Amino acid sequence: MTDTHVDLVVLGGGSAGYAAALRAAELGSSVVLIEKDKLGGTCLHRGCVPTKTLLHAAEVADEARDGLSIGLKTEFNGVEVPALHKYKDGIVTRAFKGLAGLIKSRGINVVEGTGTFVGPNTVVVGDDRYIGKNVVLATGSYSRTLPGLDLGGRIIDSEAALKLDYIPQKAIVLGGGVIGVEFASVWASFGTEVTIVEALPTLVPLEDPWAAKLLERAFRKRKIAFKTGVRFSGATQDENGVTVTLETGETLSADVLLVAVGRGPATAGCGFEEAGLTVDRGFVITDERLHTNLPNVYAVGDIVPGLQLAHRGFQHGVFVAEEIAGLNPVVIPDSLIPKITYCDPQIASVGVTEAKGAEIHGADGIETFIYDLGGNPKSQILKTAGGVKVIRQKDGPVIGIHLVGARMGDLIGEAQLIVGWEAHPDDVAPLIHAHPTQYEAIGEAMLAMAGKPLHVHN
Repeated sequence: MTDTHVDLVVLGGGSAGYAAALRAAELGSSVVLIEKDKLGGTCLHRGCVPTKTLLHAAEVADEARDGLSIGLKTEFNGVEVPALHKYKDGIVTRAFKGLAGLIKSRGINVVEGTGTFVGPNTVVVGDDRYIGKNVVLATGSYSRTLPGLDLGGRIIDSEAALKLDYIPQKAIVLGGGVIGVEFASVWASFGTEVTIVEALPTLVPLEDPWAAKLLERAFRKRKIAFKTGVRFSGATQDENGVTVTLETGETLSADVLLVAVGRGPATAGCGFEEAGLTVDRGFVITDERLHTNLPNVYAVGDIVPGLQLAHRGFQHGVFVAEEIAGLNPVVIPDSLIPKITYCDPQIASVGVTEAKGAEIHGADGIETFIYDLGGNPKSQILKTAGGVKVIRQKDGPVIGIHLVGARMGDLIGEAQLIVGWEAHPDDVAPLIHAHPTQYEAIGEAMLAMAGKPLHVHN
């Protein structure tokens, strides 16, 4: 058994782990990064990046189908699946090579293999031990399923959906959260008849109900069927398709069933509990500065309770590297992390929902304003509907911004700054928003909340 001593051992090379490794190396630490698969993790290879390439292709398909409405003789004639995968895989490969080159240029020692944390500051890979002055655990997440619902065949998770060599004629999506509505949106654009089944009362249940209502309206218009407030009971499959039974007794049939009921922390078999870490339902428990209950051991990303987002994990990684270096970085609460759902229409949000704002400040302690994109020329050019909802503390700062519409994810940066810097509408109202742009909608909302509405009705 070989022992390797370094300043930092990172277990997991996804967004959280590689960010910690890069920042620590930049700050002068010697780093070992252990990854059993490929650098970049789920986000790069099986999640964010490949999914968003399909969503872009879906947007192009919709534009081709609708070309005549803007005077263009275009039409959508179907999907050339091998070419679609070539496009998707090419983007992933290029990003992977870039990341691998960056890691190498920083002098980070990448160890390929399955690591087991054995404590107090050691990770074992095969017959080798890697011992760090500090250890960062970043093992990521996996696609969850429901009890009694085994994945395989026509019952697939999001990773298998990315590899399908055909476009299903009919698909059932179990789960109306981010993953579920994004795949439903892609398949519908490609011509699939889609039905979403969601046990909670609305689609995208973590978003403000206003946003969920607008998404449901848009999905009805797109003929994406959904059943909310109804639970899954069982599923059977054969060579011809899959049949899903709901607790109401209703049955649905399709070519595939996509199970999109969320992601769980990938901590099983990693040795965490055996080494004395505090673990709750698979999640590693930390304080707000991401320290675990063991000295000099940190956890980051999807294994820490909270939003499971690649950019949250990336921020965690940078934070921990700076924490170890004694730089005392600022803690960013989950409420200030921007969220984007890339279906059509997109949903983007930062800060609190109206209900959460009322819970914190009282129903009379908040004010809200909604700007409809019907008054925004660029949104009309893009033929999109939706709006901007702003929540502020009464006579105080903006505490939440919610956006619905095409390409709204591109607007979340300004929204994050407004909420994160606790700006008042009066602070933003004088700032000039270029015309015609969609982000004018945020400017119009701020003008209205500052008491000087222009393109809105009093």
